[in-house]
Amino acid sequence: MFSQFFCNDRLAMLHRLVDLALEEDGLDLTSEALFPPASMLQASIVAKEDAVVAGLPLISVVLGRMGCADPVVTLLASDGDTVESGREVARILAPASILLKAERVIMNFVCHLSGVAGATRRFVQAVEGTGVRVLDTRKTTPGQRYLEKYAVRMGGGHNHRANLEEMLMLKDNHIDQAGSITEAVRRVRAAYAVCPPLEIECRTLDDVREAVALSPERIMLDNMPPDTAARALALVPAHIESEISGNVTLSTIRTLAELRPTFISTGAITHSAPVADFSMRLTSTHRGHA
Repeated sequence: MFSQFFCNDRLAMLHRLVDLALEEDGLDLTSEALFPPASMLQASIVAKEDAVVAGLPLISVVLGRMGCADPVVTLLASDGDTVESGREVARILAPASILLKAERVIMNFVCHLSGVAGATRRFVQAVEGTGVRVLDTRKTTPGQRYLEKYAVRMGGGHNHRANLEEMLMLKDNHIDQAGSITEAVRRVRAAYAVCPPLEIECRTLDDVREAVALSPERIMLDNMPPDTAARALALVPAHIESEISGNVTLSTIRTLAELRPTFISTGAITHSAPVADFSMRLTSTHRGHA
């Protein structure tokens, strides 16, 4: 899944992100002073709490970006697995000075992405049996959107648009500027010979009626109370997807899911996900000669 998700432009963006994270740390003067180039270090990554793991393939990506040609990385769990506290999820054998510099970068990614995957899993479990799909949003950490959206997938969620090109979304600011939903739709459809999929944000029942008449691919019900959302969903025909969004929390998502929209989107699974607790433990050192 990781190699399928990160290819072409996404892979290039990931490499730039990893390079930036390594550049932030500068030279590891401590490790370079203590370990000759031939010293090899073995380490393991261990879960310190029950978690949904995500980001393990990044171990090889980080080491590769550091010029480590032949690290031995053994993954003992797969992204998306639920692991118990104390579970070893990966083993690494690499030059000591490289691994020690890479340690914090690797762990920052794994802990953060596993936190996103775990938060997503809790939201997905909350709507189990309703058929509703949980979506992420663009409320992501700058530069880490694709990683976080990958982690959402590992938690069982689905991805909303990754960028502003994949789907056109007419939000309140666009509609207010154009003067109406109808005029905003007319303008965007006139602007492109092949118009990308279109989603319209609706704040009222009248908005929904107007949007339905224009046959977009999706209608979003923005910050509607459950009773209003139920009435709005009754207006949306089966060929148009529906999405509930706005202040969705773990305590409210089940009530909203029982209204049976196609999707429920929430930024909480990315912007408010707690970091999962993993640690890298050194298991042995094989010293070479300077």
